Amino acid sequence: MQIQQQKNYTPTEYLNFEINSQQRHEYINGEIISITGSTPNHNQISLNFSAALNFSLKSQSYRVFVAYQRLLIPNKSIYTYPDVMVTSGDLQLQTGRKDTIINPLIIAEVLPIYTRNYDKDEKFAAYRTIPTFQEYLLIDQYAMQVEKYYKTAHKQWIFSEYNEVSETISLNSISFQITMADIYIDILPTLLYETARDSLASLLGAFCFIAPAFRDLLPDGLTVAPQTDTASPAAKMFILAFMSRSW
Repeated sequence: MQIQQQKNYTPTEYLNFEINSQQRHEYINGEIISITGSTPNHNQISLNFSAALNFSLKSQSYRVFVAYQRLLIPNKSIYTYPDVMVTSGDLQLQTGRKDTIINPLIIAEVLPIYTRNYDKDEKFAAYRTIPTFQEYLLIDQYAMQVEKYYKTAHKQWIFSEYNEVSETISLNSISFQITMADIYIDILPTLLYETARDSLASLLGAFCFIAPAFRDLLPDGLTVAPQTDTASPAAKMFILAFMSRSW
């Protein structure tokens, strides 16, 4: 069987293709990669964070950009579209272009399932080659979880983690604060419900593994998965009903 070799595109070919395309694409070392659509939670988080930044930084020498602004990482031959990006001072554009910037100060990515590892590892490593880049935020859309990295010196970054609704995130590269509640506003009730539901399901699975006799309390057809400490969807529904009873 003959394997067709994948075409490697030049940056010029990519840019010519991209400006005539109705869909966004990344360019990574000669490969053009389609950017898939995002979820409502992804869009809401990006909007919440970018709007707070834009309001806080108004009339200052900063610019806030959202997902449709293209970024070039020159040392890695990568074109990408960060979810949220902040620049400081005058915009620096790719030579000969008016639509591609090269001087981000802060980048935030809302993590989808299919690229979360790439965003945390390879993409972050590529971003770190940009001289102006100082701060990176990774925002989970499926749980209340934010990771922040701040550059303190050459090849030195400090990591901070946030996962409580009452916590406040303070950026180091600019004067800006935002609460976790404000980042997750409008989707917070759903996240809290899903977190509580999954925690209860895990507890039930663990309890049934420790006390097999407790399985007799479950209705017919209800199962648990003690090996992974998780419950079946039916068990999750039972837990919520069980916990809401008055004793």
